Amino acid sequence: MNDYLSIVTELLIGFVFLFIVIKFLGKTQFSQVTPFEFISAIILGELVGNAIYDEEVKIGHIMLAIFTWGAIIFVVEMLTQKFKRTRKLLEGEPNIVIHQGQIKYDALKKAKIDINTLQSLIRQQGYFSIQEVEYGIIESNGKASVLPKSEYDTPKNSDLKVPYKPVNLPITLILDGEVVFDNLKEVGFDEKWLKDQLAMQSITNYKEVLYAEWLVSKPLYVVKYEKRSS
Repeated sequence: MNDYLSIVTELLIGFVFLFIVIKFLGKTQFSQVTPFEFISAIILGELVGNAIYDEEVKIGHIMLAIFTWGAIIFVVEMLTQKFKRTRKLLEGEPNIVIHQGQIKYDALKKAKIDINTLQSLIRQQGYFSIQEVEYGIIESNGKASVLPKSEYDTPKNSDLKVPYKPVNLPITLILDGEVVFDNLKEVGFDEKWLKDQLAMQSITNYKEVLYAEWLVSKPLYVVKYEKRSS
């Protein structure tokens, strides 16, 4: 029983300290993964994983290892921000693998990807043929950025001379049967207005509503809970 309790305790402590380190270092550890960040994520996971199953490793060892590695990552991040020459080494650099519609095999080789992988990366950007691409760049995090040829590019409203229309953000007012009062206040309405809007849709209780959303110049959008068949 003590072994199980020890594992649970070490997991919880490891999670807390890893979370603190990740929050301190910022979103780069889980969004744009560079080679160095990938290595750091593996090592941080190994530190906790080994500690769980190694009885000789104490909680203090876990804390020291995590904060030491976190300090190393922080120093490296500071170096890449202040000294441009270190960025290429630690973060990598983008590779232009398609230039003016032509595949650059040397760049593909440098990025260590083959044609099949390139096709897959391009498809993920919404283009299903290399012939549609004018420029293709493999970013340092392994993702592809694509600039299509003009005949395959999506036209913008400005290209079509479409008149400007303001873009508004939908606001959630009810979620899981509960009113989000902060959002209601933000849009400038009160609870009486909300009740009146619901009454217009024959709803008398918030608990009937799964989701309600407000958008400028549109009626309140309401999704009711499905009635369960008896």
